[in-house]
Amino acid sequence: MNEMSDSQARAWLDKAETLREALPFMRRYTGKTIVVKFGGHAMVDPALTESFAADIALLRQVGMRPIVVHGGGPQIAQMLERLNVSTKAVDGLRITDEPTMEIVEMVLAGKINKDVVTALNKAGGTAVGLSGKDGRLLLAEKVQRDDGVDLGFVGQPKHVNTAVIEAIRDAGLIPVIAPIGVDENGQGYNINADTAAGAIAAALKAERLIMLTDVDGVKDKVGELVSEIRRADIAGLVEDGTVSGGMIPKLEMCAAAVTSGVGAAVIQNGTVKHVLLLELLTEYGAGTLVS
Repeated sequence: MNEMSDSQARAWLDKAETLREALPFMRRYTGKTIVVKFGGHAMVDPALTESFAADIALLRQVGMRPIVVHGGGPQIAQMLERLNVSTKAVDGLRITDEPTMEIVEMVLAGKINKDVVTALNKAGGTAVGLSGKDGRLLLAEKVQRDDGVDLGFVGQPKHVNTAVIEAIRDAGLIPVIAPIGVDENGQGYNINADTAAGAIAAALKAERLIMLTDVDGVKDKVGELVSEIRRADIAGLVEDGTVSGGMIPKLEMCAAAVTSGVGAAVIQNGTVKHVLLLELLTEYGAGTLVS
């Protein structure tokens, strides 16, 4: 038997100590559903995508049941530009006519979904790609704005068919869901990935909803990270200007998910490697927790 060098022994002991510290958290989440929204710059950085995939695969291997819902705004914009299809956006929502919808579905349910699935499988997981059209997983309805602006085929979840997700999840596989919805007539709809993730987490009564973004979380007025926000405090943070812009709908969606039975929701920086493990396998957590 070969002897272990001092450096090898130290590395082994450090790893053993790390695993020992993580065990209580592994037990806490064993068998629990964790919905992760994957988006932002992490999706277009191969190294970050690889790191994300490895973390999701690890969570599944230690007994958690992760579900990935992905976005793809930058990739859709690139494809629209490449095909010379002009679009406009209102309050961050892309006006989606029929030609645009075809491209949105092609990019989200096609290339991006299969790229994420491939990364997860390469990392040791067994992932299955879906869109909301599969098994009517995301039954959608058209978004109606108070100002009367017609967004075209932009939808919102009306019902989540949890049986489709649960069948895949309970078979030990990792569902990877593209946020394309479908109505009763078979018409496809472009659904915001944050909204889709929140609806799926709520329908499954997930233990955690984790929103990976390009920022660390919610910052206070002096730029310090707010580690936890109660649902009841969100309106006041919006009113006093602490929370603004795109963070408002994210927080509101997290609050709605928690109200609907999700254990807690977390907004994290997806450009930080292994941020999922920091949240789920350490006592420190990462990002802003909405409880």
